Parts: sequence; structure tokens; C-alpha cells
Amino acid sequence: MEFYKYQGTGNDFVMVDNRDLQFPKDKNTIERLCDRRFGIGADGLILLENDPDYDFKMVYYNSDGGESTMCGNGGRCLVAFAFFLDVFEDKCRFMAIDGEHEAEIHNGVIKLKMIDVDTISNDGDDAVLNTGSPHYVKYVNDLADFGVYAEGYAIRNSENYKEKGINVNFMEKISDEEIFVRTYERGVEDETYSCGTGVTASALTFLQNNNLTSVKVKTLGGNLKVYAEKNGNSFRNIWLEGPAKQVFRGKVDIF
Repeated sequence: MEFYKYQGTGNDFVMVDNRDLQFPKDKNTIERLCDRRFGIGADGLILLENDPDYDFKMVYYNSDGGESTMCGNGGRCLVAFAFFLDVFEDKCRFMAIDGEHEAEIHNGVIKLKMIDVDTISNDGDDAVLNTGSPHYVKYVNDLADFGVYAEGYAIRNSENYKEKGINVNFMEKISDEEIFVRTYERGVEDETYSCGTGVTASALTFLQNNNLTSVKVKTLGGNLKVYAEKNGNSFRNIWLEGPAKQVFRGKVDIF
């Protein structure tokens, strides 16, 4: 099988052109391909498929082999992959598990429209919201030295969240216009270099408390930007912007 490897701010994915529907959607196969020692190595695997009403369809799997909810960086990488395959010119519409998305690409920078967010709930002093995937956001100090794995694991497996799981984001304010975010991702069950839906969730909690329409976001894998229009406790026209690059391509035995 031919595959492509893409990364968006360090969040990496195996990409497969599955418009012929020949890929075996087997959990063990996907988990093996994502394994960093025995496979290609990735945070997830994404299939590009046809959709009669859109430019393409996104089917996303976590590295544990399970089909998962929306992945923002994965969506941006898939847009770059579809652009590489000449599926569209500069703007596109595609279907994902959480519904319709729009995107545009300019000089390797992808701007992806995320789903609207109607509410941001509280869990104590922390925030809980869904940006296509469920996220928990906690403000911390000295994030560079924070125990993201241990604290993220504890919250993800706590009584309130262990059944369905939740992605856990730790956020530090850098300035009035920039934040630093690190994320423990369910399905990967580890910290990743970046998480698009997590960056979006963290940015919205920041925008909720500030009179801004955009915020810069620093991650371990690079820099992103989130735009949004606030309406009370809800947000519309949410866009995630950042780079996505093809790392390499190859062939792999999937049987």
C-alpha cells in the first residue's frame, strides 16, 4: 500500500488515499502502522475518501486503531494532502465525523474552519468543551516544566471522564495575545507535540475572558493561531490556522 506521512506542528499522521475504498479498516492493522517501532509511526491514521456532496471525506483513527472524533491538525494535514493530490485548487469543503468543514490553503499554511461551540462548562476552576472532540482545559504556571503526562493521565482516567475519555489541555498565558498549550490526548494516551482541537478549545477559553477575536498559540511542535467570533458564552466562525507539511512517502505491507 502506498502511504504518505504528514505533520502539522509536530502532530504526525499516516495519510492514505482511499478513494478506491481498498484500505482494510482493521483496528490491529491501523495500530501496527501507527506504531513507532514496528510500523510507520504516527499519532493517527487518516483516510481520504470520496463524498458525493463535498470535495472529499475525512476518516480519522487514533494510534490505538480506534476511529475517533475530529482532529484539527489532522484535518489541516488532510487538506494539504488533498491539495497535493489536486483534489481542489485553493478552497475546499469536506465532511468529517463532526460535520462539514471549510478550509483554504496558501503557501503551505492551512486555515481550517472548526465547528461552532455553543457552551463552555466548568469543572471546578477548569473548563470543559467540545470543539469536535471533548476537551478539558486547565490554566497552570511554568508549563514548560509541568508534569503533563502524569496530570493529564489522572484527569483523563478520573471518575468523571474515564468511561468515554477526554483530552486534557494545560495552558499558560504568555501575553495578552498569546498562550502556550500542552495536551495529553486520549487514544494516543500520551502527550503529543500539538493538538488542533485542543489548541482551539484552550484558545476559546482565553478569548472568552478577553476582548479579542484571535489569539496566537505556542505548542511544542510550532505556532498556530485561532480566530473566533464570541456571542455570549458561544463562539461562531472558529478558524484554526497553521502549517502542514509532507514529510515522506513510501510503500508498506499491510497484510
